[in-house]
This record gives sequence, C-alpha cells and structure tokens, in this order.
Amino acid sequence: MGCRRTDCISRPLSNLFEKLGSLVGSCPFYFFVIPILITASLSGGFIFLKDREDNDLERQFTPKKGPSKATRAFVRENFPYNASMFSEDRLYDKGNFASVIVVSNNSDNILKSPALEDIVRLNEKILNITVDNRKLGFSEVCAKAHEKCVSNVILEIIGYNETSRTSITYPEHRHESNLVFLGSALGGVLTDASSTIQAAQAVKLYYYLNNQENAAEISKLWLKQFKALLSDEMDRKHIEVSFYTSKSKQEEIDSHTVDGFPLFLITYACAISFSVLSCLRSDHVRNKMWVAVIGVLSSGLAVVSSFGLLLYIGVPFVITVENSPFLILGIGLNNMFIMVSDWQHSHVTDPVPKRMAHTYKEAAMSISITALTDVLKFFIGVMSDFPSVQSFCLYTATSILFCYIYTMTFLGAFMALNGRREASNRHWLTCMKIPMEKSIEQTHMYNICCVGGSYDKLTGAEKKQPASNFFKDYYGPCLMKPGVKGVVIIIYLAYLATSVFGCFHIQQGTELYDLVADNSHVTRFNFKDRQYFYNYGPVVMVIVKGEMAYWDKAKRSQLQACIEGFKEPQFVDRDIYTSWLDSYLSYGQEKLLNLDDKDVFLSYLPQFFDLHPFFKQDVNLTGDAIHASRFFIQTVNITKASEEIEMLKGLKAIAGSCQVASLLVYNQEFIYYDQYDFVVKSTIKNVVVITAVMLVVSLLLIPNPVCSLLVTCSIGSVTVGVNGFMALWDISLDSISMIIFTVCIGFTVDFSAHMSYAFVSSEKPHPNDKAVDALSSLGYPIIQAALSTVLGVSVLSMSKFYTFRAFFKIFFLVMFIGMLHGLVFMPVFLTASACSSDKDENPEGVLKSSKL
Repeated sequence: MGCRRTDCISRPLSNLFEKLGSLVGSCPFYFFVIPILITASLSGGFIFLKDREDNDLERQFTPKKGPSKATRAFVRENFPYNASMFSEDRLYDKGNFASVIVVSNNSDNILKSPALEDIVRLNEKILNITVDNRKLGFSEVCAKAHEKCVSNVILEIIGYNETSRTSITYPEHRHESNLVFLGSALGGVLTDASSTIQAAQAVKLYYYLNNQENAAEISKLWLKQFKALLSDEMDRKHIEVSFYTSKSKQEEIDSHTVDGFPLFLITYACAISFSVLSCLRSDHVRNKMWVAVIGVLSSGLAVVSSFGLLLYIGVPFVITVENSPFLILGIGLNNMFIMVSDWQHSHVTDPVPKRMAHTYKEAAMSISITALTDVLKFFIGVMSDFPSVQSFCLYTATSILFCYIYTMTFLGAFMALNGRREASNRHWLTCMKIPMEKSIEQTHMYNICCVGGSYDKLTGAEKKQPASNFFKDYYGPCLMKPGVKGVVIIIYLAYLATSVFGCFHIQQGTELYDLVADNSHVTRFNFKDRQYFYNYGPVVMVIVKGEMAYWDKAKRSQLQACIEGFKEPQFVDRDIYTSWLDSYLSYGQEKLLNLDDKDVFLSYLPQFFDLHPFFKQDVNLTGDAIHASRFFIQTVNITKASEEIEMLKGLKAIAGSCQVASLLVYNQEFIYYDQYDFVVKSTIKNVVVITAVMLVVSLLLIPNPVCSLLVTCSIGSVTVGVNGFMALWDISLDSISMIIFTVCIGFTVDFSAHMSYAFVSSEKPHPNDKAVDALSSLGYPIIQAALSTVLGVSVLSMSKFYTFRAFFKIFFLVMFIGMLHGLVFMPVFLTASACSSDKDENPEGVLKSSKL
C-alpha cells in the first residue's frame, strides 16, 4: 500500500534548484571566480590566528557553570590566601609550582646511595636556579611559611645518615614535633608491621612558587629555567627523572597545532589521490579526474573562508577546531560524488545548461537535506556548556555552510566547464578534439590514448561504471531476495545486541593529560605518578557553608557525626584527617575551658590560632559569628578517571545527607571532574536535538513521512552502534569524544538521507525495484565518499595526540556503521515500509523512465 507524499516543499525547491543548475551551466565563469575572490579576501583572517588561540584548559574544557566553580568562588571569598603561611592543601587553584619524580635505575630502594646522593645533588641544582640576570634565586620566588621557603620535608627527614632512613614511618612520620604526611612524597613504599619504611621506589619533590600576581612574571621565568635544567638532567646513571610544571600541560596543548597542520596536509593529499583514482575513466573525454581535484579544493576553500571570517570577527580558536577540516573534507567529497553521479545520468547530447539543470534537480535536494541538518545541529551546539564545544560548533557550522555554497557554485561551475569540454569531445588532459571511435588507420597507442567520448546509445547517458553496474545487476537484486533480507535482519539484530552490550560497558571520564603528546614530559610524569603514587589521591576540603553555633554541643556533635561519615567510604583514609575543631576542643581540654559557652569559645580562638596559624585559614570569623569553616580528608586509591567520578559522587552524596549544616566538598581538581556529569547530559541532549532536527527537516524535504521516520530512526541506531563499539575499542566517553561523537553522528545521516531520498524519488513501480534503482545511483558514490574520507583521516591514527587518534577511531566507526546502514539496512527497511511515490501509479512515468 502506498504512503502519503509530503512534497509541498521539496517539489518547488527541486524546481528552484533546476533553474539554478541551468543558470550555473549558462554562465559558469562567474560562479567559478567569485568563490575564489571571496576566499582570497577572507583568508586574511588567518593573520589573527595566533591572537585568537585560546587553549586554556579550565576555560575551554570544563563546563561554564560547573558546581565546583561556584564552590571555588565561595572558598576564595571565605578563605583567602595568606601569602606568609603557604599551605598546599588549602589552595583553591593550582598556583605556580614545579615537581620532580625520581626513580632508581639500578636499585629497588631509592633511599639508598648512590641514588639518594643524585637526588640531593639534583635538588641543590634546582634551588640554585636564578633568573633576572642572576639577581633572583629560588629563595626570592618561592612560596613561604613562617618566613621560610616551603621545602621538601622528605629530604630533611632522610638526612644524610643511615640511621634516620631506617626509622621513617609511613604514611605519617613525626618530624620536629610535627606529624608529616609522606604519602605524596614517597612512592612504591614497602613497610614492616610497625609501619616503618623498609624500601621506597620513587621520590616526588615539589617546588612551590609565590602565587601573588606581582610575582607571576618572575615565577614564569623560573619555571622556564627549571624546564631547561630538567630536560638535561633526565638521563643520569643512577636515577630516572620525570618533571612537570604548572605550565606544562598548557605549553604542550599550545603545540597541538604543530602536529595537526602536517596531518591536515597529508589527509588532503590522500583524499585527492583517492578521489582522483576513483573518478578516473578509461574514456579520455568522460574522465572526471579534474572534477575530483576541484571537489577536494572546494572543501579547502570552504575551510579557509569560514575560518578566516570567524578569525576576523574574533571567535576563539581552540584545539578542538582542528578536527573540523577533516569533517568538512568528508562532507565536500560526499557532495562531489553525488553531483558526479547525477551528471552521468543526464543526456550526453543535451546542452550543458540542461544537463546541469538535471544534475541540480536530482542532487541538490539530497545535498541540501544533509547540509541543513548539519548546520542547524552545529549552530544549536553553540549553546553547549563547554566553550571548546561552542567554538568547534561555530567553526564547523560556518564551514558546512560555505561548503554547501561552494558545492552549488564553485564545483558546479567547474562541472559545467568540464561539461563544455566533454560536449566538444576534447581530451581531458590536452583539451584537444579527439575522435569518438577507434580507427584502423591510426596506431594502437593512438587508439588507446587519444580516442573517447562514447556513451550509451540506448539511454543517451554516459556508460555506467562497473561499480554502478555491480549494484544494479548483482548486489541490489541479491539484497532484495526474501532469504537475504531475513539474513540482513538477523545481522541487524546481532549488531544491535552487540551495540547495546557495549553501551553498558562504556567507560566514562577523561584524562586531561590526553590533550598532550604521548611522548611529552607531561605524559611521562603522569605515568610515573600513577605507577608509584596511586595510593593517595587528592586532599579534599569539607566546607561548612553558612553560620553555625560550634559552641552548641548538640549541633557540634551532629556536625562531627557528619564529618565522620566522610571517613566511611573505601576511597577515604579515616586515619588521615585535619580538623581545626578537633584540635581546638583538645586545646580546650588542656586549658580546662568550657567551650560549650559561646563567649569562651570565641574569646580563646585568637590564642589558639596564634599557636596553630595554619588553622586560622580554615575559619571565617567575623565579629561574634563563624560564617564558614573547613576540614580536610585524604582520599586513597584513585587510579583512573572512573574512580574520580565515583569519589566525587560519593562525597557529594555524603555532604547532601548532613542535616545540621550545608556542606560542600572541594579540591581544585573537581573543576575538571565536573565535566563527567555534563558530558553525559550534553551527549544525550545533542543526540535528541539531532534527531528532532532531522525528523523535522526530513518531513519537510523528503516526500514521504514513513521514509522520513526511517531516516530519523537510523540516527538512533547509529548512535547506539557507535557508542557500543566505542567501548569495545577502548574509547571513553569524555568531553573530547563527546565533541567528535556529536560531529560524526550528524555526518552519518548523510548516507541514510541520500538513500531514502533516492528511493522515494525513483519512478520504479515496485519497492524492490526502487531500492535497486537507489543503490544503482548512490551505492558507488557512498562507497567513494566513505573510503576517501576514512583513508584521509587514517593518517590521524599515527598522531602523537589523543584527540586526533580518538577522532580517527570514532570517525571510522561512524563511516563504517553509517555506510552499513545506507547500503544494507536502509534498503531492506525501506522496502519493508512499502513506501511508494505518487508517480508509481502513473504508467506513463514508468514508460518515460524506461525510455531514459
């Protein structure tokens, strides 16, 4: 039974494109030159590229309205830094610092000579670094407490004699009457029953710098000298050195473009090569090699124009934007192959404007559907919670718009010029007129190289390529057999089951170190850090928000019970805990103070803070009220991003369960952990938006509602498949893969939309015949587009950057699964829907089709 057509928009638009094609065919020179002039003028925007680069990790790769940013603002307001009493645990941001991890090369115990002697010498060299013409050393730029530079206590503890090294307790050690935490200083520790260290495999040293704004430039110079020194000190006889600075990740990310540009050139070279090869013809007149070259060039012009325009107007350029040209290349090639396919279906003997009108009428609607959905999707993506996604979507949407315009003008104009050459029966390389038929009077080589222009006399169109005949004569009829359809449905169900299984096993979370190169010193440092120092994670602030009567014994007991709740999870060490309140209560017991009395509680606080000045930074005391206070807990065994997610969720759940006070949890790393919740929400939102947009556009432009619905459903099917196989290919769902995933999902619509539109537009009387007709027209172009883009982006798999490799993996999955839907699943499901056009019932239409 036929389906109701909805071509009230598609039919007039198709007629409009037909007129545009005729116009382009009549005066191609203007349509060819104007895009080049526009690109030349807009390319000037690239002079602002360096000024527009913005790869700030926090600003670009964390959600703008992340809850931890609000918590940090509260901490900054209520617990301001005390520059004279530096405390690592009390930092609300990273600050300026350098760090070194030292591992012994030839001994399991780093605390023994000669490895230890190398560590001491290395530390002395670092402390002797000078800047500003040797006027300022580490003592002038360091962070200070008690008017002394914050030192690496572990070096003081181990000292220079054997006795001190054999009596160190772990993870806490009493040094000069203070209890010192060593979990972040020693790694790979082996202890005896009394917690005394027997051996350690690694030592981590920190060098904290003055965090005040007036010292920012000097600190930057010191870190630069530190990096230069450590780059020479990495290979030593007895120790292996890895280093890191607070600027390292940013410096590595800023170098991302250096790796991306050559890959971009290689990709375009591969795309051009494959496109040219796939468009080569044995006929020296009908050869489409130059059309393939211009098709790739058209994508390049679109990228240059869009990027130049946005750089002119000041849109930030983020590293994620570097993936956009690869996507535009795929879209441009897809458009080019479809245009060439429809050109080959036109009558060879017709004038060029008429052939162009036919080409635009058949191809432009299909191209417009995918371009419109992609542009709408990416412009909607500008509302993302991640600034890096916003920039990417804006650049990509603008590039797709330019790509569409240049396909309709620049590429179409060249096809018209190439059509004029074909109409004159001129050679594709020399442009000399050549005979159409071989001659016995000419040499064999002449007949091979200088004869062409034949066409199918029965249809009046160019002779079909062997690949097109394969889809028409073999693949299509075979796919339409009832038994084969049953097998396809079984394969689809197996695919769906595997995909769903993968979706339930996908890992969530990202490592920001993935944004840097694999062989960078940042990556090496992170590897060593995770290898030797995984036992102890970040120190977490537990913040009491708002006023509270700490002198009220009942409320205080409730609060302490809430704090005790934070010690219960397995990712928290219940023995390592810092509390100003517990220390103050112990102080009160020693002094025999009644701290249940408000006046006594408040009046003795200043004396307590004089004895313990660090605790003064943990209490916001104004007048006779404590407006906020904080405590500290130590997390343990946080080895990967998924455990970071569970830790943050667990701590927030415990904080939310406290009834006596409003509690917050914070560590500067939480700013980056916030992305986990937003990534899932954003991915779901993007898929929903893409699906809704595709449904609306399909209903408006594809003249059949059932087929429009099938195209929309294919998005969900591909989404599940890509997600599932991402998990099986060891790709985590994070802010990076979310961007790539969103990009690629929109691209998969192309194959299903093209196939569906060709199916509905076919004038064949039976659904099976329609499917074969659609496969005959689009099967080869779809394979061309998929293989050319996958071949192009395959060079990204060799990149030293995770972002490029992840793009390749996801793009490959999307192209392969999308092609599978377009060439296998969609034809079977379209025939099952029994969609038919109004023309099906017109026998004259069938007759005209057969004549063509």
